[in-house]
Amino acid sequence: MFGGEAPAEPTVFDALTGRFGDIFDRLKKRGALSEEDVGAVMREVRVALLEADVALPVVKDFVTRVRERAVGAEVLRSITPGQQVVKIVHDELVAMLGAESETIDLAAVAPVPVLMVGLQGSGKTTTTAKIALRLKDKERKRVLMASLDVRRPAAQEQLRVLGEQAGVPTLPIVAGQQPVEIARRAMETGRLEGYDVVLLDTAGRLSIDEALMDEVVAVRDATKPHETLLVVDAMTGQDAVETAKRFDERVTLTGIVMTRVDGDARGGAALSMRAVTGKPIKLLGVGERIDALESFHPERVAGRILGMGDVVSLVEKAAETIDRDEAEKTLAKLEKGNFDLDDFAGQLRQMRRMGGLGGIMNMLPGVAKMKAQMANANVDDGMLKKQEAIISSMTKRERKDPLKILNASRRRRIATGSGTEVADVNRLLKQFQQMQDAMKQMKKLGKKGFLRQMAGKMPPGMLPPGGLR
Repeated sequence: MFGGEAPAEPTVFDALTGRFGDIFDRLKKRGALSEEDVGAVMREVRVALLEADVALPVVKDFVTRVRERAVGAEVLRSITPGQQVVKIVHDELVAMLGAESETIDLAAVAPVPVLMVGLQGSGKTTTTAKIALRLKDKERKRVLMASLDVRRPAAQEQLRVLGEQAGVPTLPIVAGQQPVEIARRAMETGRLEGYDVVLLDTAGRLSIDEALMDEVVAVRDATKPHETLLVVDAMTGQDAVETAKRFDERVTLTGIVMTRVDGDARGGAALSMRAVTGKPIKLLGVGERIDALESFHPERVAGRILGMGDVVSLVEKAAETIDRDEAEKTLAKLEKGNFDLDDFAGQLRQMRRMGGLGGIMNMLPGVAKMKAQMANANVDDGMLKKQEAIISSMTKRERKDPLKILNASRRRRIATGSGTEVADVNRLLKQFQQMQDAMKQMKKLGKKGFLRQMAGKMPPGMLPPGGLR
């Protein structure tokens, strides 16, 4: 059942993060830098960006700007020149990505028309539903979705099903109506029924053609959208950038949503998009789930690329997904030493809701090498699912007191029931034992004493979660 699981997919910028990590690790160890040293580093940065599929003009401009700033006297004569160069690279990455985060603009008379455009297969319809869910849950907006795709079989039905999943109404389907008619009916329904936003999901093609563009232009002219969002697949690399340029020439885009960034480890399209088109990336599709949509924050993305992590996003994600009451109950049980495998399973589910091990690791600073070690040790989200399956195969009594109850025959039964090996069951129980031992030690030392002891075992500059309070 679990034996052939593949490791977690790479995430956007993984390759670039690894390359930059190696380059800047060497740079930061140097006590002094010459102009020649900076030149050598920038040659490596240039190659890394090109290998990440960043557009050549963007790379040239980026390297020129960084080199001009990095060879200044304030850098070469500073006490930590390597750190200064990394900061310059970070600042220029932020500028390349668009400097400021931009959200969907709804500052217009309701119902605000939002036109969704893009090629077939880019994930446009799914993204429309994701945006609708986001506006409903986070912005507390009444949203209506309408499919204008009368060409692709079942396209309108697909949006209706997604609307049911998201809890967002869709415009009733009327057979035979054409895109402009549907768009006008959607806007009229939005006005009559008091909707805040109307999302118009247009048809796509396998490639850009005049018929597609004429149709989108006609819908635009009929509805006067306040936002026109292009959905592009990050996996198509520089083709995504070219698609954005073509759409912008005809319909004038206001923003871009990149999908499948969880499957593109290079990230060149994301890095090139703003610089080439002048249009902001507003959102990122980071998975298949209907809630797998993130805001695009240039500064946070630059931090992730340089291995600085994105703790702000991690905290935000935790605040959105963690049940506060449940977390406080779990903490109380931990402190009393009453933590059982039901609680442990709850923690595993919580990690998966936050994006799994990979999602959390991507946001922690300085973990690029740790991620590689975890991958080599087969520590991934498949392991979390495996552990949940093992716990689910136990009886309630076994979950309450596993270390006393689970003899060899019970462990074999649990392994068979969960589709795993006895060694996997033993590994889980060993983890649980270590956690219980840590909790006993915490009770003995007191919370502050335990944290101080943990701090003493950590690398310099790192503290256990929560610090020494």
